[in-house]
Parts: sequence; C-alpha cells; structure tokens
Amino acid sequence: MKPQLLFRKIHHWGSIFVALPLMLMIGAGIFLMLKKEFDWIQPPTIEGSEAGIPTLSVAELFEAAKTAPDANFDSWDDLDRLDFKLGKGVAKFVGVNNWEVQVDTHTGAVLQVSFRRSDIIESLHDGSFFSDGVKLFLFLPAGIGLFILWCTGLYLFFLPHLKNRQKKQNKKKLTKLAESQTVEGARQPAE
Repeated sequence: MKPQLLFRKIHHWGSIFVALPLMLMIGAGIFLMLKKEFDWIQPPTIEGSEAGIPTLSVAELFEAAKTAPDANFDSWDDLDRLDFKLGKGVAKFVGVNNWEVQVDTHTGAVLQVSFRRSDIIESLHDGSFFSDGVKLFLFLPAGIGLFILWCTGLYLFFLPHLKNRQKKQNKKKLTKLAESQTVEGARQPAE
C-alpha cells in the first residue's frame, strides 16, 4: 500500500477515535488558558497586609481558615494543598472540596473564600477526573493519536507541493537535455 493511501486511512479513522477525548481536552485547555482572566475559573490572589515571611505559624493560619463556613475545613485531611504567596503576604488553603480560603500571613484575617474550578477543569483536561485508567488508557492514546494525525496531516498537506516541485524540476531537466541535444545536433557537421 502506498504511504499516501495508508496515511489517508490513518488520518480518516484516527480522527474518529480521538474526537471525543480531544474535544474535552481542547475545551478544558481553553478554559485553563483563561483561568487568570476570569475569577469564575480561579479566584484572584488578594494581597495581604504586608509581604514577606509570615509572622503567624501554619497552625494559626489554618485555624483562621477553618472559620470560613463555606470551606468546611475541620482537619488537615480536608486540605488538598497549602500555597504560600510570600510576595503578596497570603496563604491559600485549598480543600479537597475545591474551596479556597486566602488568609493574611501577618494578621490571620480571612481575605477571601471562593470556589476554585481550575482544578476540576485541569482534571477534565488530562482525564484524571474520570479515573486514572481513563487518563492512561483513553486520554493518553488520544494524545498520541493526535500526534500521529498531525504527522500524517503534514505529510498529506506537503505531498502535493513536493510532487509539483519535482515535476517542475524534471520538466526543467528535460528541457535542458532537449536543448543541449538540439545544440549538439546543430554543431555536428553534415556528412
């Protein structure tokens, strides 16, 4: 089978296989690219009273975060992560329930309590939202399939251009060969 025909078939059927996961990956990726632009996706970081090394301990900051009723933080097990922004003087407590509480690292004041959608969108983007099996056995092959579609698409795009270029070069060679034979024929004396 010619490479061109094989690549067309791969491109045709491969696009069907990767369509749904890629649609989800691309859609979530667009949202992730805009996460700093829209507070709905990821809450903005509020600046604390002063930047620098916190004057309160992590335990004191967490006690302040636990006062936010929407977050439902009762113990350290309720947290997914803790993010210090020393340049802004704030500690972000992010719960496993995707609620984020921002606490001033010097006063202990709760600056903001918001629902954080960027982590959910990121898990949709990589497939881990569904399960690790879906991530590894559907989204990873879809990503590899996209790479293969990209390669075959480039080949199919450039192939006609390469063939036209070769035809023009061959035509020029034939023209030069014909001209040189005509010139040589004219130079030879008649017998």
